Amino acid sequence: MQPKYVAHARMRAVSRLVSTPLCVLALVLPTYASQTRTWTESDYTDFEKGNLKNLSLRSDGLVTLAPQFQEVYDTSSAYLWALTRDSKGNLYAGGGPGAKLYRLSANGDKKTLVELDGLQIPAIAIDRQDRVYAATAPDGKVFRIASDAKGDAKSEVFYDPKAKYIWALAFDKAGDLLVATGDPGAVHRVHPDGRGSVLYQTDETHVRSMAVDAAGNVILGTDPGGLVVRVSPAGEGFVLYQMSKSEVTAVAVAQDGSIYAAGVGTKPGASSAPPPAPPPSVTASAGPGGAALQLHPAASPPASMAPSGSGVSVTGSEVYRIDPAGNPQKVWSHAQDIIYAIAFDAQGRALLGAGNKGCIYRIESDVLYTALLTAPSTQITAFQTGAHGTLYAATGNVGKIYQVGPGMAHEGSIESDVFDADFFSRWGRLGFEAKLNGGRIAIGARSGNLDRPQKNWSAWSAAVTDPKGDRIAAPAARFMQWKATLTAGGDQSPELESVDVAYLQRNVPPRIAAVESTPPNFKFPAPAIPQAPSQTLTLPPIGKPASNSGQSLSLDLSAPAMQYAKGFTGARWAATDDNGDGLIFTVEIRGVHETNWKPLKDKVKEKYWSWDSTAFPDGEYRLRVTASDLPGNPPAEALSTSMVSDPFLIDNTPPRISSLAASASGGKLHATWSAADALSDIKKAEYSLDGGDWTLAAPVTGLSDSHELSYDLTLDHIAPGEHTLAVRIEDDYDNQSVDKAVVR
Repeated sequence: MQPKYVAHARMRAVSRLVSTPLCVLALVLPTYASQTRTWTESDYTDFEKGNLKNLSLRSDGLVTLAPQFQEVYDTSSAYLWALTRDSKGNLYAGGGPGAKLYRLSANGDKKTLVELDGLQIPAIAIDRQDRVYAATAPDGKVFRIASDAKGDAKSEVFYDPKAKYIWALAFDKAGDLLVATGDPGAVHRVHPDGRGSVLYQTDETHVRSMAVDAAGNVILGTDPGGLVVRVSPAGEGFVLYQMSKSEVTAVAVAQDGSIYAAGVGTKPGASSAPPPAPPPSVTASAGPGGAALQLHPAASPPASMAPSGSGVSVTGSEVYRIDPAGNPQKVWSHAQDIIYAIAFDAQGRALLGAGNKGCIYRIESDVLYTALLTAPSTQITAFQTGAHGTLYAATGNVGKIYQVGPGMAHEGSIESDVFDADFFSRWGRLGFEAKLNGGRIAIGARSGNLDRPQKNWSAWSAAVTDPKGDRIAAPAARFMQWKATLTAGGDQSPELESVDVAYLQRNVPPRIAAVESTPPNFKFPAPAIPQAPSQTLTLPPIGKPASNSGQSLSLDLSAPAMQYAKGFTGARWAATDDNGDGLIFTVEIRGVHETNWKPLKDKVKEKYWSWDSTAFPDGEYRLRVTASDLPGNPPAEALSTSMVSDPFLIDNTPPRISSLAASASGGKLHATWSAADALSDIKKAEYSLDGGDWTLAAPVTGLSDSHELSYDLTLDHIAPGEHTLAVRIEDDYDNQSVDKAVVR
């Protein structure tokens, strides 16, 4: 019969913590763990956390100089939605609030050309005669703007589609104006004389975006179904793709005929929460200190146009490329950024204008993209290509026009995020992987003991310029930051791939959280002897390089199952090392009334141990477990911590049976006896008559709860003649005694 688990003092919590002199010394003189670690930043998510200035970041972690980026026109509007260019190089922009049309001439003159009747200008187009057409919202109309004999701009209503919104304007190959509307969602075709009709009527609320391909087909993006539709010049529609997003905010046609489409927003019914009811008055915030756009009270704007806090789900953007054969492929996605505009650079690569961080992305391939630059304004809302590879971008919050390129910035920098070494640390060699391409990369570092750089941090160290690296002169501290400056040496940018900083943590003593003794008469299996030293390493997610920073190679296994072994006892403990150093343990024992600790086992690698307790006299004992980080440190720098267990009992002496007496009379057998144990309770008593099965006998009190118990047993239906009654008692530690009485 297996002994039950007895919850005595032997399984109680730890009583006190004892530190060795090495631990005391560590409080006076800092020591450092011997395991050199490396802080590595090498991928997109690493560098994205930093502060980039005039730098581009590719999705595989490559850092390069960004294109030149400069403000060319501050319109003072809260936002701009539309941007176009005439044949003379004049730029036209429109936005809101207040339907003002702005012109930036080819020679740099800035002018508010006209203010139309409306709250905003969401779309602009220019015909072959360089006449400007501007759409207003809400209750949208199309105005044509021309100059009179004095050069002053005059506007007139050119076309009224009888719709709440006009989202896009474009000219087809025949010179007719295409007008994309919302509420209802349709495309109107308007002849030069102002006569128009519906070219294509959708079942959608909004035709949110529009482009014209080389064959004269009209490419549409809708809301709320998220459809990309191709409409022939004859007005025949064909759905090219149904996006998982609700609103197609932008479409564009590449030189090879591929269609790029950006989707945003959650479709109605796609989430468990019901879609919010349209608010009676929708306000689109223009940013801090800016004006606001009041949309039509009865209108339901697309998700990308809904104000913050309106309850409309946006959930980031997805961009698909639909190849000329009609196959769609997702080429970009982001959980927060919203794509408002798509254009193409001089090499035919797609450019994405995003909010709400004002970022311009460039699609390099179906699996690679570059965060090209970030504007001070929070939304990139429109693009317009210029001469000689120049790109213009319009923004919201606030409404400005920026010139992108055609050249690249001469110099740029990145300040890394702040690295927390977890402990006071010494800093070693800083190295980096890069292609200089005739330019220069210089990386300095600074350190401090606050979690953000302030005046109480150190100054920037002398810059490391050799990719092989050099030791950085940053004082020992807990936190570290580096700054890399990239400088062009010609028409190519230096390319920074990764930065490594070596560091050595201050060594701290191990920690023991608990020491527990285990149930008596069980032992742990002998530790397996490995054929060769082995280590384990948990790999990071695929695509992120492995690093030894913060990785502990010591195993932390729970104690294995114990096996019954009479006379054995054991202990287990929980111990960790914040430096990640490997640990070895020393186990000592002493009686509760003794003074000196006696060694039990040293150099224990496991967090448990068991031993034969029969070599120890019965009594109460304590264990002391000492954890040392010697395996990970030179002997002079190793630290240790000790912890003492609560008292536990060693009891290997059987209980005593006394006063056993038995008699038989009238077919009954009557027996009495007493049982006693010096240290533990009597667990049970049994009897056997004439060699039969052992049968449990209850004490007189009915409870087995004492060191001393009395028993009174009567057996019926006993046959005449001689009988032998055997009695067996057992204490809580499985120690047994047997006695017998003969009855005639």
